[in-house]
Formats: sequence, structure tokens, C-alpha cells
Amino acid sequence: MISNILSWAEEDRPREKLLLKGKAALSDAELIAILIGSGTRELSAVDLSKLILQSVNNNLNELAKLSINDLMKFKGIGDAKAISIAAALELGRRRKESDVIKKAKVSSSADAYEAIRPYLMDLQHEQFWALLLNRANEVIRPQQISIGGVSGTVADPKMIFKAAIEHLASAIILVHNHPSGNLTPSQADKDLTKKVKEAGRTLDIPVLDHLIFSDNGYFSFADEGIF
Repeated sequence: MISNILSWAEEDRPREKLLLKGKAALSDAELIAILIGSGTRELSAVDLSKLILQSVNNNLNELAKLSINDLMKFKGIGDAKAISIAAALELGRRRKESDVIKKAKVSSSADAYEAIRPYLMDLQHEQFWALLLNRANEVIRPQQISIGGVSGTVADPKMIFKAAIEHLASAIILVHNHPSGNLTPSQADKDLTKKVKEAGRTLDIPVLDHLIFSDNGYFSFADEGIF
């Protein structure tokens, strides 16, 4: 009898192996074993997965063609396990067919304005956001930092850089909106910009600009030379 998976060294169990070494370290059989969770009295989940793969010459494309009933012909594979395998393979197919969304590249304040515009248009209260950029100045993601009222919002530099560090950003652009449409920066805006810029210099995550956003235009600290 093949040894039970629970008796294996921790680093050889699929779930533990994924946690210790990352998903790329797992074989196809080990990944399928995680999906099905358990094997039979005679076969571990990994060995059962190997048997299923061998039936299709270890070809995942051929495996994806198997029906639920085909998968259930293997001893130890009931409808729930067969559905888990089929669902995972279908997700993989859809991912492959999905168009890769090209990251927006920010080369100017106008680019930054267009990148953040869908998130701040038509708002009746202030919000503070950061555009997180990679080394090529492409937008990793727009990140909401805080939500305020009609007349103001508060942004904590710690929260700004927490988001930047979590997403491995190489630079950031600050953005907040003025629902009134007034694009003149307040003294509080200037003070915050200076504070965050100094923190970015210390953390080696430069702050490239701070935009004040309105539906009809924007104010760029960098463009106006007060950055």
C-alpha cells in the first residue's frame, strides 16, 4: 500500500509545499491533488492525480476535454472532485483567452489625470488616491487612500506608503479631488505634499506629482513648479 499523504515530510505535501516553495514548485499532479483533497485507501491524492494525468498522456489540454462522467470513472473521484477539476481547468482556459490589459504608462500630468479620471468623476465628496507606478512608470493600480466630506479629506502618509510597499511600487502620484471645481491648492494641500514627498525620498519611493482633480480639469504641483 502506498503511504498515506499525512505521513510524508511536510515539504512534500502539496498544500504545505505550495506555502513553503510557491505554486510554481508544484507538479501538475500535486496541483490537481490540492483540488481533489484526498485519494483512496490504496492511492494518495497525488498518486490518484498522476493516474488521471497518465490517462491523457500528461496533457492538460486533453484533460480539459474529459467530461464529469469521464473523470468519475476513476476510483476515488466523485462528482464533487470531478467538478473541482473541471472548474479549475475552465478557469485556466478563460484566463488564456482573456486579453492582456496593457498597463497605462504615465509620462505627463495629463496621463495621470486620464488614468485616475474613471475613479473620481462626478463625486460629490473628496477622496484621496495614489497612482502606484512600476519602474517603467506604468500604473500598477490606482489605490484609494481615504474618503472625506464635501470640504476635505485627510491622507495619512503611513497608509500611502503601506499601499506602495505592499504592491512593490517604484514611484507614486498623489491625487485628490475638489468637488467644488476649485483647483487652487490649499496650504494644507501644500503641507501634505511636502510631507509625503520627504517620506518618499526616505523610503526610495519618489512622489512624482500631486494632482488636484476636478471633472473639468486638474492642477499639477509638478507642472506648476511648486513640487
